Amino acid sequence: MSNKLSRRDFLKTATVGAVGVAVFPQFLASCTQNKKNDDEIIRLGFIGLGQQAMYLLNGFISIPGVEVVAGSDVYGVKRERFLRRVNNHYATSQQNVAVETYGNYKDLLAREDIDAVVIATPDHWHAFIAMDACKAKKNVYLEKPLTFTIKEGQALVKAVRDNGVILGVGSQQRSDPNFQHAVRMVQEGKIGKIERVNAYVGAPPKPYDLPEEPVPSDLDWKMWLGPSEYVHYNSQLNPPISLDPEQNEQFWGAWRWYKELGGGFTTDWGAHMFDIAQWGLGMDNSGPVEIIPAGYRDTKFLTYKYANGVVMTEEPFNEQKTKGVKFWGDKGWIEISREHFLASDDSLLPPKVEETEGAYETKIPHLVNFIESIKSKTDPVVPVEIGHHSCTVCTLGNIAYDLMRPIRWNPETQTFVDDEEATKNRLYNKTYSEGYSL
Repeated sequence: MSNKLSRRDFLKTATVGAVGVAVFPQFLASCTQNKKNDDEIIRLGFIGLGQQAMYLLNGFISIPGVEVVAGSDVYGVKRERFLRRVNNHYATSQQNVAVETYGNYKDLLAREDIDAVVIATPDHWHAFIAMDACKAKKNVYLEKPLTFTIKEGQALVKAVRDNGVILGVGSQQRSDPNFQHAVRMVQEGKIGKIERVNAYVGAPPKPYDLPEEPVPSDLDWKMWLGPSEYVHYNSQLNPPISLDPEQNEQFWGAWRWYKELGGGFTTDWGAHMFDIAQWGLGMDNSGPVEIIPAGYRDTKFLTYKYANGVVMTEEPFNEQKTKGVKFWGDKGWIEISREHFLASDDSLLPPKVEETEGAYETKIPHLVNFIESIKSKTDPVVPVEIGHHSCTVCTLGNIAYDLMRPIRWNPETQTFVDDEEATKNRLYNKTYSEGYSL
């Protein structure tokens, strides 16, 4: 990749839509914050204040015209960390912004001055909080995977459209110039007819097996579980943090690796890499028709078959087992991850964009795209329908793993084909804890 493209050149040439908005958050953060009229300010509330929320906070709070005014979490120490960080930011930038925190997210949603919420809770809460936000007429930035079950995704799509709000999904790779270039090359036929795809993401979830530990005094464990089935507390689910001295999370919350609370790597990284595969294949509003789990007879890798004959396998494409996507065409191939871009011919390589520092969430213009979508009242680069279809691909993989046999899927009707057992699966239509229902 010898061709270099400066950030300034990129900002001049990028366009809104398939390639994302032409702004980087770091670039915006370096701008002088002009005073905005009160009705021009976008006020944000954060729901779920863990590690991912802190990355998102760094990005959103640096965008001119955005004010972070509230946060909610069931864990007291996380609320205090959020409050300190936001107050310190506004004190340093000499801005007078009042910030409040809440133990119950519904108190945050009740505020009329909040325009949008950023939801970064564990997956089992996504649909319920997002639908409540829609009913409260709040725009929503929702972390991936979109929902825990397929039925939840269908219900959330309806809630977004019925209430006329904007929902953006945290599938940041859609705003990454390298991923955009890879998809453009694939869709323009530069590697010929696509025959197969490797999308490596990692293993499915396992049953909960962590030992029981005492619940911290400032954590509302019942509320943390919410609609999920009961599991006992273990500190790996909520990585410990401290404030004096400050010690942040040293690892990701382990809830994502267990069937009761998450979807394993299948949904964690699948929501990124299967999403890119769907996009490249032109399947954003569709999906596979057959899913075969690894371990079934002679099937070595989780396999997705599409009606057009393309086969996608959850299969490593290099010895390093890099999480990424490789498109194989009859005239060449393209391999893409967050760290590299390789291709069968140099003409397929993207121009090199100047690297920026920071977490992946703030190195690309994904967050800016969501704010601009609120202002223009247009869908963001990853609207709710795309988030739902990509999440469905992930969830179908875990349903096939649950049943340990092939399942057939109708992406048009979003139903299983002659399969009552799959229709009753917990990841299609879940039974919730008492007091919760869709």
